[in-house]
Amino acid sequence: MWKPGTPLLLLLLLLLWVQSADGELQQEETERRRIPPPGKLDFGYVPAGVYETLAHYEPGPIGILFHMVHAFLYAVQPNAFPHDLIVKLAKDKFRAIQTEYQKPENVVLTLQAIYYEIGFLVCAAVGLLFAVLLPIVGLFFCMCRCCDNCGGEMHQRQRKNADCRRGLLGTLLFSTSLVITMGVLCAYAANQNLSSQVKNIRRLVNSNMRDLHTFANDTPMQIDYLISQYTTAKNKVIYDLNNIGPLLGGRIHDQLDKEVRPALDQVLSMAGAMRETKEALESVGPSLDVLQEGTGKLNLNLSQVRSSINRTLNDPGCHDEESDATSVQLCLNIRQSLSQLQISANFTRLSDVNDQLGKVNDVLKTDLSTIVQRGFSSLNDTPRMVIEQTRSVVESVTDLVDGIGNNISSFSKAFPVQSCLSNFTIFISHAHAKIEDYYPEIDKIDFYRWIGCITLCCMVVLVLAFNYLGLLCGTLGYDKHASPTTRGCISNTGGTMLMAGVGFTFIFSWVLMGVVTAIFLVGGNMEKLVCEPFHTKALFKVADTPYLVHPEWKNFIPGYMYNDSELELTAESLYSTCKENKGIYLAMRLDKIFNISSFLNTTVFTKDVVSQLESVKIDLRSIILLEPEGKQNLLNFSEAGLSEINYADYLEEVNKGVTVVDLLSFARELEAQTDLMPRGPLQTALKGHVSTLRQIHRQQVTPMEQAMNDPDLCVSVKSSLNQSMRFLERTASDLPNKILAVLDAVRDAQFLISQNATHLIKRETRKYTAIITGYFHQYIEWVKTSLAFEVAPCKPFSNMVDTAEIMTCSFLVDSMNTFWMGLGCSTLFLLPSVILAVKLAKYYRRMDTEDVYDDIETIPMKTMEIGNNGYHNEHSQGIPSPLMTSIPTYDTMNRFPRASAPPRHIDW
Repeated sequence: MWKPGTPLLLLLLLLLWVQSADGELQQEETERRRIPPPGKLDFGYVPAGVYETLAHYEPGPIGILFHMVHAFLYAVQPNAFPHDLIVKLAKDKFRAIQTEYQKPENVVLTLQAIYYEIGFLVCAAVGLLFAVLLPIVGLFFCMCRCCDNCGGEMHQRQRKNADCRRGLLGTLLFSTSLVITMGVLCAYAANQNLSSQVKNIRRLVNSNMRDLHTFANDTPMQIDYLISQYTTAKNKVIYDLNNIGPLLGGRIHDQLDKEVRPALDQVLSMAGAMRETKEALESVGPSLDVLQEGTGKLNLNLSQVRSSINRTLNDPGCHDEESDATSVQLCLNIRQSLSQLQISANFTRLSDVNDQLGKVNDVLKTDLSTIVQRGFSSLNDTPRMVIEQTRSVVESVTDLVDGIGNNISSFSKAFPVQSCLSNFTIFISHAHAKIEDYYPEIDKIDFYRWIGCITLCCMVVLVLAFNYLGLLCGTLGYDKHASPTTRGCISNTGGTMLMAGVGFTFIFSWVLMGVVTAIFLVGGNMEKLVCEPFHTKALFKVADTPYLVHPEWKNFIPGYMYNDSELELTAESLYSTCKENKGIYLAMRLDKIFNISSFLNTTVFTKDVVSQLESVKIDLRSIILLEPEGKQNLLNFSEAGLSEINYADYLEEVNKGVTVVDLLSFARELEAQTDLMPRGPLQTALKGHVSTLRQIHRQQVTPMEQAMNDPDLCVSVKSSLNQSMRFLERTASDLPNKILAVLDAVRDAQFLISQNATHLIKRETRKYTAIITGYFHQYIEWVKTSLAFEVAPCKPFSNMVDTAEIMTCSFLVDSMNTFWMGLGCSTLFLLPSVILAVKLAKYYRRMDTEDVYDDIETIPMKTMEIGNNGYHNEHSQGIPSPLMTSIPTYDTMNRFPRASAPPRHIDW
């Protein structure tokens, strides 16, 4: 037997296939690690049709009446939905209660049902009493009136407040009639609404059927789109395989570069140090020559001045006994200070650096920077080496990827999806045709129903017509001067119509109430037990009760469709998922049904792809970071003799001044002492020496100091020499160990590339493999997501349920409940209408007798013949009176013993 939904299960085997592939692929990846995500693939949007059914109903203005009915039913039945009671009754299927009703548990269930239905039972009892008692009361009322009781006597006592009573009764009857009219209009509106909505059933059914056809027609196209989008993942995989050099080789290069670049940077730094050492050595020689030449000349001139002053101080004026004591003392002081008159920095004692400069020049004949750049170039050639060494692997993986696409296409063709959907479409067409066959019957039934409801409304309208016509005739025909026995024909007709309305009320009201009670019981319970629980999902909870439908099925839907009642698939979840327009795969839980391993061994290609990529062998031993020539160049630099330079002597002399004493200060002091001597040849000679010292300071010391210390000069000799010596001292400091450290770093980096790069290559290869397989994962996840949310969205199935609810509850039940509410309200108000109409008819109908008023002053007794009983006779002295002709000739003494004839004036 064909089960609904079975063809749809086959549509989604593709997802199960890719799910199995996903699980097997994850099983192969035993090492879990965080890796950068592969590039995001864009698979586009799954083509989807548009479902046209709008399963939503807005009743319009009549919705106010629907809400009033719902409020009334809530007042009648405020109890919560009896879930447990219905479940127990459904499980027993009422058999136990019918056969063993005396058992305590069945008595309890019966009491619970009565308690829940107590509101409906009370209202139904009232309706039945109304329907049963009203004909009986009407029969007795008629019999009573036939006996001239119950208002049947055609006599009315005149009262002072008669007009007020008549007006009040007329107003009350008119108001009651208005209420009845409103009830009839509500019933008529509900009747017309149901008829108009029945015409919409065909539109809703056709819309749902078109949606089912859209579902069946779009599903193959959507599955084909899922299959075709494998090309997107395939193209990305092939692109990455073709670019394995930049991707895999680039990552290997980047990882090696982190370890290798510092070593080569040290070599480059050492090459720069060589060039700077040469520059420093080259600047030492000229600076030293300049300083040696300047200090040599200055030392010679100072020695000559010192000798000249000594000779001058040998003058007899400095040591003869006849000499002045002051002059002698001054000469002694001058002689003692001559030792300060000499140079401070002696650069002539510093050795040159020509030998070291020559060795450094020999070292620089080898371009170490070029050698290092060749090492960098060799390292940067890693991507090309990867391309060359993985060419065969890339070709084999490309063939595997093409084979996967062929497997997917052949797998999708292995199942008769199109034929299943064709059968499903045929089933829909046949079902639609059968439904179309029922439309004439539905229209015929609705027509008979409409006629019946109109007939019921016409019963009430007939009573209303007599009430309104009676009120109209009675009001228009009223004459305040007329007595009850002389009322006009129009007024009498109004009273007669009111009594006719009373008669029809007794005839029709029990029928109306019986119909209202029956519709109330059916419609009210439908609203409380079907429609309202459907909106609150309580009805689904009843349907999803375990073991309710079948004693061996926990969940009846999977138990019926898949023979697996343990599967968590409920009516509520199925409806809610389809309501959200998700895929039938997710709604029907198809992922738990099929094991497709027997159809296709999907693990072969994953194992092959992973094994092929992880079998990549990359040999980087051809990468040479530093050639032997470069290593020897570094060793030669360490043997250039920089450590043989006496940097302490250089720095000591550089930091000294030009002379021991400031020549200007010395000259001023010498001049001051000379001024204290007496005038003479000695004083004159010493003043000449003072001038000579000042000239030496001006011509030699000052220019030399400026050349050594002037910061404005572009190149200061002293500063240049100082900087050069300090740089050379830093460079020479532990230079052999520094060179050895650089060589060790280069050797370690080379060892890493040649011997220890295997682990690095495997790690990056696994990451690259994860990126490639990540594209398959993306495709698998996209297929899973698309099947769950976009492929074969099952909104039409939830729309069918919603459409059934709309037709049952919104169209039928709400209209039916509104009909009985309007008709029942009208029927109930017919009771006060009867009472008011009977009382008011007395004031409209023409009476047979009326009260007599005896007034001696105004009524001449001898002009009329009055009997002992107080009533008029038909004739006065043999002359017929026009007024009295309406009085019957029978004996009023016996018939109306309490009445008296009204006074008769002679001028009437």
